Amino acid sequence: MDVPLWLALVVVGYLGIKLVRPPWWLVAVLLVGGYLLADSLLSPVIDIAIK
Repeated sequence: MDVPLWLALVVVGYLGIKLVRPPWWLVAVLLVGGYLLADSLLSPVIDIAIK
């Protein structure tokens, strides 16, 4: 099943806000930062580190 990255980010953000109740600015920084890292030159390094 292929899920678009933006949809996965929205779902994770929504669940994180509902379950943990962090500040909105922290959620925004984590989501935008994760999205930018996924499309950067560091993505192969992150992929190797996760596997």
